[in-house]
Amino acid sequence: MKQLPISFFRQVLALCVDPALLDYEGLPYARDVKERARRTLECLKGHGIGAYTASVGVTEFRKDIARFIEERDGYKADYRNIFLTNGASDAIRSILTLCIPGSTNKCAPKVGYMSPIPQYPLYSACYSELGVEMIPYYLDEDNNWELNMDNLGQAIESARLQCEPRLLVVINPGNPTGQQLSRVNIEQIIKFCHAKRLVLLADEVYQENAYKENSEFVSFRKVLKSMGPQYSNLELVSFHCVSKGYVGECGVRGGYMELVGIDPSVVEVFERYLSSKLCANTVGQIMTDLMINPPKPGDESYPQFAKERSGILTSLKKAAMAISTRLDKIDGIQCNAIQGAMYAFPKIYLPPVAIAKAMESYLEPDEYYCLKLLEETGISFVPGSGFGQIDGTYHFRTTTLADEETTEDMLDRLEQFHRKFLTEHGVKR
Repeated sequence: MKQLPISFFRQVLALCVDPALLDYEGLPYARDVKERARRTLECLKGHGIGAYTASVGVTEFRKDIARFIEERDGYKADYRNIFLTNGASDAIRSILTLCIPGSTNKCAPKVGYMSPIPQYPLYSACYSELGVEMIPYYLDEDNNWELNMDNLGQAIESARLQCEPRLLVVINPGNPTGQQLSRVNIEQIIKFCHAKRLVLLADEVYQENAYKENSEFVSFRKVLKSMGPQYSNLELVSFHCVSKGYVGECGVRGGYMELVGIDPSVVEVFERYLSSKLCANTVGQIMTDLMINPPKPGDESYPQFAKERSGILTSLKKAAMAISTRLDKIDGIQCNAIQGAMYAFPKIYLPPVAIAKAMESYLEPDEYYCLKLLEETGISFVPGSGFGQIDGTYHFRTTTLADEETTEDMLDRLEQFHRKFLTEHGVKR
């Protein structure tokens, strides 16, 4: 997508991979780059990146993350409840596994996990792998994809007939829907989970990608802590990673999770479970530490870092606004404003002829549309049916990651294709 990596991060990483470069006088790196690399290698206890770390992650990195969380939320964090992982996906899979009871009673009800629809397919795939029931709850598209509490209540009560609900997944900002939940909505969700005795999983990997006007990202943890001691026994697990935001290092596989309100005996069991996975990769752990502890004002590398970070986030926000506005103006396409993350998920109105042809080809209608789009324009969208949607509605997901020129070209070709598609499928103009 032509996004360049953050120079400071890659330079520190290069020195950690090849420490001999630290003694090379001709290396054109700033002093604080070398200082950070030396500090990082010291945190690895002199073993370098090729050795195992503690299964829960490097202690100093966990303490850095705790400080980051404290500065973000204004409430103290305990590094002992923070675990470094191979990206957020690995962390999510681990927690989903932890929440399955170890009962040998074959008559015990099946465990159920509540997930948003539309949803990131990682969750449904994990549920199938683990043998748990997925309890879908539908996001409110007419209200910018917020969580509708009536929908949540209906979903859990219907599910109790066939499974035992154990946890609720929330993705904020949303994937694929691009919404940023309001503080009021977050409070409602916390109260719901508390009342229903559900573990709350907050997938917050897009927290740097928050574009809603006059509204910064607010973590579930921050809101929970502000709600007083009556909610202190709510079990919350939150996730963050280096794949999103301005970092975009998805191949490095780095991230962390924080456990809040979890019984210490359960945390101990979880640590033993993690030990069977040895440890998260060291390069990913280093990148995670760099993400949450970047150069500060006054550091030699700060001006360049700040310029690069601002440039990336500004470009992503500009693309998000341009894409959602332009899509919403195309006849037959309706798109909510993108408030966060990296995606647009517009609704498309398909004519009966197109729906019939899709069925003849054993395809979902939006899959048929996306395949036609790919064949005729080379544009690749993901059909909404891959994420789940209300029956009778159709969507596609596209990213906001391309540069401005590529984005404009894509939108021009999409609009031309869409008009042609409607005409060819019986819509008269």
